[in-house]
Amino acid sequence: MRRLTNDPIFAERVVLDYRRAGLDARTRAMLDYAIKITRASVECDETDIVALRDHGFTTDAIYDIINTAAIYNFNNRVANASGFLPDRLNHGLYR
Repeated sequence: MRRLTNDPIFAERVVLDYRRAGLDARTRAMLDYAIKITRASVECDETDIVALRDHGFTTDAIYDIINTAAIYNFNNRVANASGFLPDRLNHGLYR
């Protein structure tokens, strides 16, 4: 995020609490859905898809959100279950 935005303060705001980071409504809707997928995927339904479409997301973009959240959730669970800890070099990049 730091590298992509070239704005370390904004990136840190998003990481700490995206809801208060000053994001536009479309980006906030995307992140809210990604959090819902992570925390309560069984509660996801057609109303979530309609809400994303109302923000201009296409079906392909919505599936990109779903797949990206699912892949990160999978990878994090594998890392957690195996006791993996990030290395210092990778964690410190773009800081």
